[in-house]
Amino acid sequence: MLLYTLSRLARALVTVVLIVTLAFIILRMTGDPSIIILGPDAPEQAYEAFRRNWGLDQPLIVQYFKYFGAIAEGDLGRSMRDGRPALDVVMDRVPMTLALTLPALVFNLILGLGAGVIAALNRNTWIDRAIMTVSVVGFTVPSFVMGLVLAMVFAVQLKWLPSGGSGSWAHAILPVISMGMIGAAVIARFTRSAMLEVLGQPYIRTASAKGLSWGAVVLRHALPNAAIPVLTIIGFMVGSLVAGAVVIESIFSWPGLGRLLVGAVANRDLAVVQTILILIGFTMVFANLMVDLAYGWVDPRLRIRTLSTAK
Repeated sequence: MLLYTLSRLARALVTVVLIVTLAFIILRMTGDPSIIILGPDAPEQAYEAFRRNWGLDQPLIVQYFKYFGAIAEGDLGRSMRDGRPALDVVMDRVPMTLALTLPALVFNLILGLGAGVIAALNRNTWIDRAIMTVSVVGFTVPSFVMGLVLAMVFAVQLKWLPSGGSGSWAHAILPVISMGMIGAAVIARFTRSAMLEVLGQPYIRTASAKGLSWGAVVLRHALPNAAIPVLTIIGFMVGSLVAGAVVIESIFSWPGLGRLLVGAVANRDLAVVQTILILIGFTMVFANLMVDLAYGWVDPRLRIRTLSTAK
């Protein structure tokens, strides 16, 4: 298990370095932040002083290595708008984004796993067809469309919930549902497919022949084996939730990382944008690393395969 863990950690580290590099290069190609921040009518001396102050007058390769050196020291730069450390600006918004993404992830898992298992156990019945139809709709409708429809129905027409803001827990209901519906639909479809494959295996029939109840067979034998392919989807789901927060937070005026990222991109606040992208990338890498480790825990054959490959 140690060798398996180390191999996954090394792969995660390389991925994080690539994310940081791409974020750095792409942001430097989007335009000169001095023009956005100082305005198009500022004198050329002001532009030069701004670039010199923020190190933008240096060659790109020099900026790159200085940036990596600063990251190694825990310095992610300062906001060009107010001079605050970029990490502080970003971390101020993290709790608000977590207040949406964590409930949305729980919503994904409970609804998706439950619907997928029920559909598999009622294969080719009206229950199965109804669940799969709803999941197809949930999968194909973009999150921003889902958010707008929910806001129109429950906030504008029925007036049951607020249409935006963050004053109470009620403000989070529509954003959480909007973020969670697509993920729940995907998990439901994968869970159904995995359960159907597992339920057809010989060891399921053997467990039933031993006198175990059908509920025990499903919980103790079918679900653990069906969970292995579903784990991959859950890992990707974490990243999609964080990325989807950019759109959903803008729709519902939720003061989280999404709205901060939109504003920072518009203002060319390089350090803040880079910090958010690094945080999102690290979250996705960490989530997939946890999925890889969960693979090794759930299926010991992966650990054995990794050990044999190393030899």
